Amino acid sequence: MNQGLMNSLTEAERLLVAESERDVLKGLDEDELLELHQRVRRARTKYVKNYRRAAGAAVASAGGRGMSYPRNQRDRDKAELFESVLAKVSREVAVAARRASMELRGERLDAARSAKATAPATRAADPAKPAAGTRARAKKTTGGLKKDASTQAMGARRQAKRDSR
Repeated sequence: MNQGLMNSLTEAERLLVAESERDVLKGLDEDELLELHQRVRRARTKYVKNYRRAAGAAVASAGGRGMSYPRNQRDRDKAELFESVLAKVSREVAVAARRASMELRGERLDAARSAKATAPATRAADPAKPAAGTRARAKKTTGGLKKDASTQAMGARRQAKRDSR
């Protein structure tokens, strides 16, 4: 990281960048990571917005976009810095979310296994399920669930109209 850029950061921005260090990120849980992600995104958006506004305003006075490019280096560098910090935090959020997902999946599987183990060994045949060895028939559809539901509702309305006579 450029030392000149680090010197131009405010104290709050320096702390925000320091919170994105690998050792600090490893100690945060998913909710804390999401909160940090939101704060970093706000900082990145701020400097991108500042850069774009200043660059757009400088085009007329400088005579073109190419001529105005070097004038707003600080905001551009800060936006780039916060973009890289945001990428780091986003990766950690993804890792934490995947970890939580795997833990929940494991808990659900364990609960299902324990429920299956305590269930009676012999069960009566369920009349709604087809017998073993036979395939369930494919449901006829016209190509869309909403269209099928609409057709069924129209038939129900027509029948209700007949029944009310």
